[in-house]
This record gives sequence, C-alpha cells and structure tokens, in this order.
Amino acid sequence: MSDFVMGLTTMGALVAALFFLRFWRESLDRLFLLFALAFSLEALNRGILGLSEPSEAGILPYTVRFLAYVAIIIAIVDKNLRTPRRR
Repeated sequence: MSDFVMGLTTMGALVAALFFLRFWRESLDRLFLLFALAFSLEALNRGILGLSEPSEAGILPYTVRFLAYVAIIIAIVDKNLRTPRRR
C-alpha cells in the first residue's frame, strides 16, 4: 500500500510540474518555471523514496526536498521583487 501511495504522489507532482510548464510556456513568467522545477524535484524525491528501502535512503531525499523548497522560496521572492509597486 505504501508503494502505491508513493507512486500516486510521484505522479501527482509530475502532473503539477507539467501544468506549471504549460503556464510558463504561455506566459514566460519565471515563477511558473521555478514552480515546475520544484515539483519535478519533489517527484524525483518521491521516486527515490519509493524505490529505496527507508533505512537505505540516507540524506539524498532530504537534500532533494530542501532544493525543491528553496526553488519555491526563490520563485516567490523573485516575483515580489520584479512586480512594480503602486502607491
């Protein structure tokens, strides 16, 4: 059951990445590109966890997840800094 759920979350993250890639292609906004990268990394993370034994995973899944969260933070900060402020 755990492998099934891990596969579902991997697929869900890949679908989200494809949606963000489509939005990026239409708008060329870096926010969508970075979100697509983050969800791709999250899918990679889930794939690593699903294919390895929990005791053998080591630090790699946590590093990949950390990089995905950093990409999301960079996307949000970048979007807020590029948006012109109105008074």
